[in-house]
Amino acid sequence: MKKRILIVLSVLLSFLMNAQDYTDIVRLNMSRVNLEDVERTFDTDVTNINFEVLYPKILNDNLVLLAGVTLENTNLNLFASTANENLTMARINAGLKVKHSEKWSGTYVVLPKLASNFESVESRDFQIGAIALLDFQYNEKVRAKFGLYSSSENFGTIITPLLGFFYRSQNKKFHLDAVLPIRMEANYVLADHFSLGLDLRTSVKSYNFIAQDVDFYVQEESVRAALYGSYGFLSDSLLVRAKIGFDTTDYGVYEANDTSGLQVLTFTVNEDDRTRLNNEFDSNLFFGLDFIYRFDISTK
Repeated sequence: MKKRILIVLSVLLSFLMNAQDYTDIVRLNMSRVNLEDVERTFDTDVTNINFEVLYPKILNDNLVLLAGVTLENTNLNLFASTANENLTMARINAGLKVKHSEKWSGTYVVLPKLASNFESVESRDFQIGAIALLDFQYNEKVRAKFGLYSSSENFGTIITPLLGFFYRSQNKKFHLDAVLPIRMEANYVLADHFSLGLDLRTSVKSYNFIAQDVDFYVQEESVRAALYGSYGFLSDSLLVRAKIGFDTTDYGVYEANDTSGLQVLTFTVNEDDRTRLNNEFDSNLFFGLDFIYRFDISTK
């Protein structure tokens, strides 16, 4: 799984030179994939629903308050002999965007969350993360971002360096938006309201998992890369996308006290000698549907 993540990210990074500027106020992502374990002992349908709301409030010329929520549910079978489980995450996104100078600004967000199968609510369900992202505006069309994401997880602490680019072409037909390794989107307008694009979403997170009154956790390492067709309504503020892509998400189950310590990207700093309790999942094609309400800063 780690090798597949690195291959995808290294290929994408070689293409990323620039990107664009907008804010997604509301975003609903739905996807479905059938994943088989690498031992070919069973397969499971995986349904993922992710809903995000962001509310930016301008306090003054140099300060914007950011507030939002993220809700995510994944339904799947983790073992051949058990029923499907719901892994659910509820996260608050609270922070500030600060203008430091004419060229530099920063975004600083705290990310407390509950992540579990919610058989019961306990302290292991709670994790907290934070993100700091510096933004350098090269000109009106080109920007770069540098930052760091960190989160406490059931398996330990994860630290992720971030590198971002933003670009919109002069004729506004092409844009590229990336904050690697978390997300990337490339889009080209073919006709009025219709465009084709490439979308990448990745995540590494954990869920407290209680089964038969025993504490476990699920470590999710996800890479979903897709091609999409997009149609815009309401002057392209509301986007509807149909997607087909490649899902390499893995869901590893471990005992609650079997941790790996500090992890950078998908690598553990110390030797990872944990005992995995289920088989690794193989990759497969997935289908998805997105609904996005977008505020385009460059045209407002």
